[in-house]
Amino acid sequence: MAENSSCASASSCSRGSCEGCPSHEATKAGVRNTSFLEAPNPNSNIKHVIGVVSGKGGVGKSMVTSSLAGVMARAGYKVGILDADITGPSIPKMFGVHGPAAASAEGMMLPEVAEDGTKIMSINLILDDEESPVVWRGPVIAGVVKQFWTDVVWGDIDYLFVDMPPGTGDVPLTCFQSLPVDGIVIVTSPQELVQMIVKKAYNMADMMHIPVVGLVENYSYIKCPDCGKKIEIFGESHIDEVAAELSLPVLGKMPMDKALASAADAGRIFDLENEYLADAKSILENVEKTV
Repeated sequence: MAENSSCASASSCSRGSCEGCPSHEATKAGVRNTSFLEAPNPNSNIKHVIGVVSGKGGVGKSMVTSSLAGVMARAGYKVGILDADITGPSIPKMFGVHGPAAASAEGMMLPEVAEDGTKIMSINLILDDEESPVVWRGPVIAGVVKQFWTDVVWGDIDYLFVDMPPGTGDVPLTCFQSLPVDGIVIVTSPQELVQMIVKKAYNMADMMHIPVVGLVENYSYIKCPDCGKKIEIFGESHIDEVAAELSLPVLGKMPMDKALASAADAGRIFDLENEYLADAKSILENVEKTV
């Protein structure tokens, strides 16, 4: 195994070869290596890039991404979503947008714009058939994500949310290295293994010297429609304990809400104000540029 696990070439280097390496020296100094960053499209002016990640799949990360974008859009900010979940894109469906994406006079891709003004770029907007599977290997997928940054004319954006695939593989690593991510939001669910899963995502961000903005617990509970009692069907929440241990804020606890699911299925996720993420606005407003 490579000696310097946080080096971009960790799979092929040793302790001896790491000495003097720019990536290694930057890691030792506790600073983020900017040599891998891709230049944004010259016609894009993006103030903040926020990654939304999860240590495992099935926790509703795309729902949280859409909801966070909605929170900031309702606050008057210009928002966009870069759908980096190439093999499981769901953002266009939630916002009711469809391809094919248009191109500028210079041949650059233009994001689709939802009814609420949210700008979106996703693989589903450039496929001939939205239901066609994306059967590509990791390097190809990572290349497409970079193109969504370099070849898309985003225009003026206050907050660009990047909906990443679950886990700590090729695409999250590409996003962390190639995009100037100012912070990440970790999405999880209230299961016993949550602590381990959250820490995997947290430790990856720490290795890349990217701040963690906070945690969101999805599927936190279901509210009885008759008596209003909260029923924790996935077990007791541990998110506050994990957040305290990592010194992170909890941005919200989202229940299993039929209204949210119905709005997403109808392509009208922006119609609902997500009250469960009300605390996220002020925290996101205080995110600082890291690159």
